Amino acid sequence: MKQIESYRYKKILVLGLAKSGVTAASLLHKLGAFVTVNDKKPLSENPEAQGLLEQGIKVICGEHPIELLDEGFELIVKNPGIPYHNPMIEGAIEKGIPVITEVELAYEISEAPFIGITGTNGKTTTTTLVYEMLKEGSKQPLIAGNIGTVASGVAQKAERDNTIVIELSSFQLMGIKSFTPKIAIITNLYDAHLDYHGTRKEYIEAKANITKNQTESEYLVVNADQEDTMEMARNSKATIIPFSTKKELPVGAYIKDGWITFNQEPVMEIGDIALPGVHNLENILSAMAAAKLSGVDNSAIQAVLKTFTGVRHRLQYVAEVNGRKFYNDSKATNSLATIKALSAFKAPTILLAGGLDRGNEFDELLPNLTNVKALITFGQTAPKLERVGKLAGIKTISHVDNVDKAVPEAYRYSEPGDVILLSPACASWDQYKSFEVRGDIFIEAVHKLK
Repeated sequence: MKQIESYRYKKILVLGLAKSGVTAASLLHKLGAFVTVNDKKPLSENPEAQGLLEQGIKVICGEHPIELLDEGFELIVKNPGIPYHNPMIEGAIEKGIPVITEVELAYEISEAPFIGITGTNGKTTTTTLVYEMLKEGSKQPLIAGNIGTVASGVAQKAERDNTIVIELSSFQLMGIKSFTPKIAIITNLYDAHLDYHGTRKEYIEAKANITKNQTESEYLVVNADQEDTMEMARNSKATIIPFSTKKELPVGAYIKDGWITFNQEPVMEIGDIALPGVHNLENILSAMAAAKLSGVDNSAIQAVLKTFTGVRHRLQYVAEVNGRKFYNDSKATNSLATIKALSAFKAPTILLAGGLDRGNEFDELLPNLTNVKALITFGQTAPKLERVGKLAGIKTISHVDNVDKAVPEAYRYSEPGDVILLSPACASWDQYKSFEVRGDIFIEAVHKLK
């Protein structure tokens, strides 16, 4: 960890806790800053805040008092989930107080370079693939971000021989100033998180921040099949490494004669890849590109792709019960992710879907429901999904209270050879703390059937 002096004696407000806020507050305290933490959860219900208090850090809990901004803070480190239209953030910006996220802190103190992965879908799978390929290639990677430990915690332990592989959301990327990954990956771009960003333009601009500080000595691995991502590439100063599942390229990662190929060198036959789903080829190609740029040889890439079957909650194979195969895709928090999950299977499928209502409809699912023999719904969006299911001609549609009850209900309508797929197309927050909790409940319910 670099012993930087830039925060010493500075008055800094950490807004919002969770893991990233706790780690950022502790780090800034170590770096000599005068830290105040503000979290909406009451102190009596907030063990994280209590722990910071024991470290000698000032803690204000129970509300976000706007008058805090009059205390002369020189910087705000905000939880990524707090939107920029929050009154505290708007007030800070009006007063000219810089606002960052803890990813920026991680970059400033890290001895190790970063490989940063962002995009609408595929971030977690791609991040895991890059990490596993570098690990198999003896490159001493560390993993951080939404998928692993908080970035600023990982960076404190990182050494120069390490590489930090980090998954980055648009929320995190909006708060960077100097963060510059050695290799950046943009998997794809679709409409998402518009309730947070307000407009598609702001969402895309946030994603583009991953490359804003890159120079030609760094690399941007980018989806060549989308105009939005290629527009980012045209505006980047990085060395561009495109990937495509649809066309051959003069440089970069693509498919040729049934092989995944990098810079015209065949690396592996597609038929030998263990990870299911055509959509995962995007993730595989971008991860392979990052691995090759990092000096990983083909044998290490092949070893990973022959055995890697997916990450938890992302089209994760759970079990086979009496001839029915169960898959957990709880991370599918939008329609596009569910479309991709459905396209991965040819067998008759029973779809479990529903969750937080963000005001959108689900008509875009219609062309991909032809293979769905039964639809089990739950959560706030159940009526909307049932409407689409009826339009698709699905004969068996059942509404249940929650995921735990959806599993035996799906089994009741299934036959040997069927796929039973949890792919909610919605966020989990109407019923569950996170998509991970939702997925874990699904897995537990599947095992109860055995």
